[in-house]
Amino acid sequence: MSFPVMPREPTMIPERLELHLDPLGGIAGDMFAAALLDLRPDLEAGLKRTLALCPLIEDVEFEFAAHNDGVLTGHRFLVRRDGNRRIAEDQHHHHHSHEHHDHDEHGHVHGSHHHTHWSLIREALITSKLDRDTVKHAVGIFSRLAEAEGKVHGVDPDAVSFHEVGAWDSIADIVAAAWLISQFDTISWTVGPLPLGGGRVHTDHGLLPVPAPATARLLEGFSTIDDGIGGERVTPTGAAILAYLCGRTPVPPKPRTLTGSGYGFGTRRLPGISNCLRILAFESAEAYTDLKNQVAVLECEIDDQTGEDLAQAVERLRAQTGVLDVIQAPVFGKKGRMMTHLRILAEPAARDDILASIFDETTTIGVRHILVERSTLPRQAATTEADGRTLRLKVVERPTGRTAKVEADDLADVAGSAARNRLRHIADTAVRKGEEED
Repeated sequence: MSFPVMPREPTMIPERLELHLDPLGGIAGDMFAAALLDLRPDLEAGLKRTLALCPLIEDVEFEFAAHNDGVLTGHRFLVRRDGNRRIAEDQHHHHHSHEHHDHDEHGHVHGSHHHTHWSLIREALITSKLDRDTVKHAVGIFSRLAEAEGKVHGVDPDAVSFHEVGAWDSIADIVAAAWLISQFDTISWTVGPLPLGGGRVHTDHGLLPVPAPATARLLEGFSTIDDGIGGERVTPTGAAILAYLCGRTPVPPKPRTLTGSGYGFGTRRLPGISNCLRILAFESAEAYTDLKNQVAVLECEIDDQTGEDLAQAVERLRAQTGVLDVIQAPVFGKKGRMMTHLRILAEPAARDDILASIFDETTTIGVRHILVERSTLPRQAATTEADGRTLRLKVVERPTGRTAKVEADDLADVAGSAARNRLRHIADTAVRKGEEED
């Protein structure tokens, strides 16, 4: 039973967003594009203009169609060539550099046909009239797909080839996804647990398990569920988009406002569940939008490394990109043994790299790590003159006014605590005077 699709009221979407993908039915490239278009239908005309500039799909037609499966309403992103729609979504994107035969949606085998190597697709995209952001995202997504296929089949990614039947709709989906991604000023992309599906899929290599091998490699590190519904629920193209956009570590809960949603439908009909990808758009509270307001804390205790070697390890860790501070403290461990407590504060994006370095540089075999919120005050660098010296300052805006701290290295050659304190006082007075003049 079908129902008419009622037009949706336009939704005001803020500029900076956190976008969350909810793969109710799964995810494929066309479902991703349809969900974003359902969220922002005003982008349809721009997408069609972009796809008209895309190489290798000059004879492909596109349709952004309203859809109602009897439970939910949304849209589909339809791709046609020579009047024919794409092949079934669970029977494409399986590639290799050897000669293949293609299966139609009924499983019948056709003769061999031309293949398009990833290196040629990449060159066509780079030299096309597409805007640079779209090219960057499209190459990024395609690269992950080619790398996964190459690893699975033991070939160089540049040698991975896409079937003529499968290449045009893959290119259309990925370029559409790339352009739509570029239209959102997105702080973060996240995804919910992905349905594994099950069974077998017909490919040029014969029957392969679901998830397909390349898809499984792309989804390593993502959360999955088994909802008991078989078939290919995540296609390789969908998995490549996720691998390109979404981090594999969960984002900690924080206040945010739901501002919109979109639903993109796939080809298949699933028993008891809508075959759609939902996208939720969130606007974060301003205080939470900057990653500088979060910090990763990594800590451990070390009792079997010499002080000399540990000191060298700490200096190497302190110099690593993303490390904000390193703290050491003596503590007592089991059996009354003295240990060193090591705590590292780091930028969240660098957490995994720093974690690996801790294991390499120290003898610890376990590290605790969490993301915590922090509050920071506005600060800036400045200089002032005192007793013929140029002193570098860190000027901080505090609730009660500005304060200044002289860089310790600029006072290193000043003898006597009183003399150093006098210079600090001169610098602080100069800053406060400047604040009054402002």
